[in-house]
Amino acid sequence: MDEPARGFRFGALSHRNFRLFFLGQGVSLIGTWMQNVAQGWLVLELTNSPFYVGLVSALGSLGVLLLTLYAGVVVDRTNKHRLVILTQSLSMLPAFALTWLVWTRAVAVWQVAALAAFLGVVNAFDIPARQAFIVDLVGKEDLMNAIALNSSAFNAARVVGPAVAGVLIGALGVGVCFLLNGVSYLAVIGGLLAMRLPPYVADPRRGSAWAGLSEAVAFIRSDRRIWTVVVLMAVFSIFGFPYLVMMPVFARDVLHRGATGYGVMMTAVGIGALIGALAVASLDRRIRKGPTLIAAGAAFALLLVAFALSQRYLLSVGLLALTGGTMIVNNALANATIQEIVPDQLRGRVMGFYAFVFVGLAPLGSFQMGALAERIGTPAAVALGGAATALAVALAAWRVPELRGTA
Repeated sequence: MDEPARGFRFGALSHRNFRLFFLGQGVSLIGTWMQNVAQGWLVLELTNSPFYVGLVSALGSLGVLLLTLYAGVVVDRTNKHRLVILTQSLSMLPAFALTWLVWTRAVAVWQVAALAAFLGVVNAFDIPARQAFIVDLVGKEDLMNAIALNSSAFNAARVVGPAVAGVLIGALGVGVCFLLNGVSYLAVIGGLLAMRLPPYVADPRRGSAWAGLSEAVAFIRSDRRIWTVVVLMAVFSIFGFPYLVMMPVFARDVLHRGATGYGVMMTAVGIGALIGALAVASLDRRIRKGPTLIAAGAAFALLLVAFALSQRYLLSVGLLALTGGTMIVNNALANATIQEIVPDQLRGRVMGFYAFVFVGLAPLGSFQMGALAERIGTPAAVALGGAATALAVALAAWRVPELRGTA
């Protein structure tokens, strides 16, 4: 780990390596959000179907569902720095491929789905590697601050990316969004290459992948706080978070807005999430993680129901900002709770499980949300998801006093 510099309000930014990571990610994530918005709009234009919007999003996380548990074992047994450079480099390829397909007018929905599935396979290794890599950049003392700042970069990009994408889609088409995303990966790759890290020392202990996974499962089940957080995040991923997949449908069919209105809605989520992430980063150790996680999760679920029932555009935008804020507070505290408890030798595998429930189960959530929206309508499907999430949070608060007491 590098020697910390002085004079930074946020402790994680005192570390040179984290600053490089943070700035590179900030640029790259803007491109990622531009591609997410453009992809959803492109699929809706190609198919005119909420089901296909949900299906393509589901395929984008299928690789995480199938591979991330094994990827966690790989992360614990390899050089995380080199692995993240590799995964970020591979992530550029779908962006440039979509650019070419759109500009040559050869794009079809199956191609978009296939490229999304490829990116999902890459993400299966990238997500646990990046999560476990953060502690190598800042140490445990500044870990919660680093996680919150990482979330703030993610959500600052969520503010900028969709807003820019909405304008570009209307003016120049979706292809420009894919191109800019491909170029943006150069920033994070450059930051990773510029880092100064100690030589990697491989752990001489080796066993089968199954034995490694069993060890991680035993650890997760031995701590009721971690087990409860993992189960809660699974529920959120299946029933709560898929509301974002339905944003193109809400924008066009429920609130009767175009691409610009869609961009504003996604930006509202990002603004709220950015404020929530910065609040967590600023308060840092003063936050009592368990009670705040439960409160944020419950608030998110209730706000989601309110958004689903709203028929007014400005009210919906305001509710989306609040859902974004509560969502990111919940997510950041869930991540920090797990990472502060897990021992270093299990970090990659445990974060692999976290990625499995947080991202890997998203295909199930996207698929069920798209299918349910097709049958009963998008607002009713999202409202039911919010109600299911609220019930899960209430049960966790009632049945797991250890979580309520986590400082």
